[in-house]
Parts: sequence; C-alpha cells; structure tokens
Amino acid sequence: MRRIGLLTSVIELSDFADGCCLRQGLRVRNCLRLFFFICRSFVAVFVMAFGTIKKVALVLVVLWIGTLCYLWFPNLLPDLVKSKLPNKLSLESDHHHGNIKFRHVAAKLNESKEVIHICITSDEHTIGGMIALINSIISNTKSDVMFHLVTDETSMDQLGIWIQKSKLSTINYEIKKFPGNWVEGKINVRGGRKELGRPLNYARYYLPKLFPTLNGKIIFIDDDCIVQGDISELYQTKVNPGHLAAFSEDCTGAAKRLTYMKNIYADYIDVKSKHVQLMKIDPQECAFNTGLFLTNITEWRIHNITQQLEYWMQLNTKEEVYGNERGGGGSQPPMMLVFYKKFSKIPAMWHVRYLGWTPGTSYTTQFLRSAKLLHWNGRFKPWGRTSQHSEIWDKYFIADPSHRFHPVRKAIV
Repeated sequence: MRRIGLLTSVIELSDFADGCCLRQGLRVRNCLRLFFFICRSFVAVFVMAFGTIKKVALVLVVLWIGTLCYLWFPNLLPDLVKSKLPNKLSLESDHHHGNIKFRHVAAKLNESKEVIHICITSDEHTIGGMIALINSIISNTKSDVMFHLVTDETSMDQLGIWIQKSKLSTINYEIKKFPGNWVEGKINVRGGRKELGRPLNYARYYLPKLFPTLNGKIIFIDDDCIVQGDISELYQTKVNPGHLAAFSEDCTGAAKRLTYMKNIYADYIDVKSKHVQLMKIDPQECAFNTGLFLTNITEWRIHNITQQLEYWMQLNTKEEVYGNERGGGGSQPPMMLVFYKKFSKIPAMWHVRYLGWTPGTSYTTQFLRSAKLLHWNGRFKPWGRTSQHSEIWDKYFIADPSHRFHPVRKAIV
C-alpha cells in the first residue's frame, strides 16, 4: 500500500507541476513532463531495486532538485563544462563581445611556450582567404596553434559565425578589431594598387599594441597564402643574434624571373631621399617580402619597431620616400627601411610566392606539391575571377554560412 501511495503522490505532483508550467513556458513544461514520465515509468523498478520507500524518495528528490537547477539556472551547466576545458579556446575576444572570461584563457595560452602563435589580418574583401589559410594550417599540423585574427568592425561578427559554424569551431583563437584611426592620415600610396592603402594592410605594424599580453615568437601570414607543411617547422626557423625577424629575400630565383625586376632596395625606396641617405642604404641590397615573417614580439617592443614604422609612414605623406618606384608602395617599404640588415632568412620552400603576379602558370604542379607555403601575392588572388593554381586554394576554402563572401570565378561549396 505504501508503494501504491508513493506512485499516486508522484502522479498528483506531476499534475500539479503541469498546471504550474503553463506560466513558465513550453521549454519548462516539456522538461517537467519528461521528468514525471520517467518517474511514472520506473518508480516500480526503483522500489524493487532499492527495497525501501525512503531510498526511492531520496532518489526522486535528487532528480527533482537537479531538474529545478537546470530549469532555473540554465547557464550553470555550460559554465561548469567550459571551466574543465581551459586549454581549448573558441571564443571571440573581449574586443568582440566583452567576454571577460576570455582574457584569462587568452593570457594562459599566450604565456605557454608550447603554443604556436599566428597572426592573420583581413577585411571584408579578403576574409575568405583568412578562413582558407586557417584551415590549411590546422589540416597539416598536430601542434597547438593560437590564432590571433585581426579584422575590421564590419567583418567581426561574420568571422566569428564563420568559425563557429564550421570545422574550425575547435581552434584556439581571438578576434580583434583594428582601429582605423591608428593609421589615419599616415598612408600615402603613390602606385597604381590603391588596395595597398587599406588600413588592415598596416595592422602588422601594431602587433604589440593589438596583443599587449603576448610575448615571444609570432608568425605573421598574409591572408592570400596557403600552408601545406607543418607550421611548427616554420616556427623553429632560426633568427640570428642581433636580428629582429626572419623574411624571404626577393632578388633571386623565381621572384626575379616573374617580376622582371631586380627586386633590390632601389625598386622600392627613393634612395635619393636625404632621410634614406642618412641610413647609408645600399641601393643594390636585396629586397625582401613582408607577407610572411617570424618575429619576437618582446623584441619588437624593446626596439620600438612600431614607432619606427610610423615615422617612415608619416614622412612619406609629407615628401616622397617610397611609392613611385617600380616595386610600388604599401606596407612593405617602411619595413624594408626599419629591418635593413636586421633580418634572417626564411627557407625558400616555406615561401613560394608570386602565384598572384600573372594569371598564367608560373610553377610546375610537382614543384607546388613540395612547397610548404604558397603565396598569391599580386593582383590575381585565388578567390578572384582569374588565378593560377586556384584548385589548391579551393581544397581548403570553407563556404561562408552568412553568404556574404563568394569566390568570384565560381561557386565553391
């Protein structure tokens, strides 16, 4: 009789809760109905298993309290789960959604010597390139990578959704908005490629300011690249004592053949400028490409690299220092001036470039398969109407769930 009375009490309690739930919404109502359905179905089994009414009542009370906690404190469980997974970061930064928790997780990752730090910058015009690049990196390494992603305000939500709704949702990353006022009035692109004057093209100058808690090594990669090798290998590139970064020289091999230039300092810098002459730069010195570099962000701060770069930018708005030469302007000439004879070399196969220089094929398929990093620097981007070897890029591109970014040449899904 006591067991029958317990079952009757459960049924009466479920009827009471069902009436109360009319005021609490469909989600609560359905959850409580499920709870009492389980109680009705298995109360007899519980009684047989535990043997006493008191033990059954205790189990039901625990279940009831757990159900109420879930209903009235729905955010409690997710927070507990996240607290057990501090090593994986898939949240936008505090610059994005004001998430204070992110600061602690990011700081922990930024202090770790086991994590490879990579910075990629992109705006609404090239953001699909950033996605493909990230995918290519994680597809070819087993190392832990922290992505420091910088974009404009227009693209922040788009980028966050793109990552969260794709296979990239498990990566460690932060998204930061680049304040355009940092470079306002400091850019003067005299050459024909006006896209080189976009503010995000100069975000690479401001690494310490964008990531104030980050120290040690960081790799910067342009968003028109694809990585085919293990990024940990590039991260271990030796930077010689007294050098502040590692770049790829541009005056030999395919770079010289494809550009029809010597790719020397005189192709980018006005060597007649009195300010340049004070540096005693050799006009025949080999130029280097700034679309990929490895640097130490701590040394960058110590040597005030950002301030030095800003000096040349501002000077170029007042008088010609760079931009009218064959190599053009943009963000490269100031870096060539600041890092003159202060950089080490990146291995050649870790920066196969000029795939975007012409629409026609520049390299054999066999050679490209062995390349560790491909760079479509130039006008012909892999997401554009015409581009060489775009099938390599297609393999890593992930369609935009917001349908705002589309490769021009064809629909890729």
